[in-house]
Amino acid sequence: MNRENAKPRIEGFKVLENECIWMKAGVINFRLCDNDYDCHTCPFEKAMRRAMDMAAKGDSRREAPQWVSHLQRRYDGANRPCRHVLTGRIPGPKICTQNYECYHCAFDQMLDDIDLGMEIDAPRCRAVNGVQMADGYYYHLGHAWVRFEHSGRVRIGCDDFVTRVFGDLRPAELPPLGAQVYQGQVGWSMARQDRMAALLAPVSGRVLAVNHQLRDHPELMREAPYHHGWLFIVEPDMPRRNLKELYFGREAERWMDREQRALLEMVAPDYVDLAATGGQLIRDVPGRFPHVAWDELVKRFLHTQPARAT
Repeated sequence: MNRENAKPRIEGFKVLENECIWMKAGVINFRLCDNDYDCHTCPFEKAMRRAMDMAAKGDSRREAPQWVSHLQRRYDGANRPCRHVLTGRIPGPKICTQNYECYHCAFDQMLDDIDLGMEIDAPRCRAVNGVQMADGYYYHLGHAWVRFEHSGRVRIGCDDFVTRVFGDLRPAELPPLGAQVYQGQVGWSMARQDRMAALLAPVSGRVLAVNHQLRDHPELMREAPYHHGWLFIVEPDMPRRNLKELYFGREAERWMDREQRALLEMVAPDYVDLAATGGQLIRDVPGRFPHVAWDELVKRFLHTQPARAT
């Protein structure tokens, strides 16, 4: 999965700047950020710190990376721009008042808190043989989507395929705040009446926020799966390693096309060849095609074992 580029690069959603902070500090001539400005998990950041004898000891937040001292020398006083201006996270001007010691900056913490609670922008979507797919999102084989946001946090939800095929789903059990989820293992469950479906977590990480709106408005998952219908946000562990099991771009489109053909083989095998002609994806398979077993849908498309609601 995601093997079109030999070297994985995290594509952050609406991250417009992409110059590495070491480049902006003037330490190196040229390098583009490939880790969504998540310096804490960036291999290049760690390599630079080792090369400059600045490897973290103890509390890594208090062991400043070398780019900090370069920025401190390059800018001073009222001319010192906030690093979030340098990386494009916020528009300028914004002056750094903490001498680039972000670990005790109230504004830095506020940005992270705002990101968790703020209304997200709707992505641009395109139809792939009747299934909506969001540009800039990653997809997991269990039909969860992944949206990398600034500083590496990840927003997760169910894709349009699941919300169409399985019908009126509602969240049965979402992970609580602080819980750890693991890529490829069951992360949460959905329900339709007395039938349950477990879904695989698309990345590994710690849960930071949950979309509680879905309790009262589960229809958001169906009406806006890539926008208001998101499920939860995680702080990912080793995000670049997670990319190996995710689909992106054209590879994601080809995977979704294969999934649609597999669905047609289950529902109406005589019409499989029509999948290539486009049109709308079959909706509400359990309700409209009772000969297709719920358990088979769950096993084939969610890659988990079915269960019954209690």
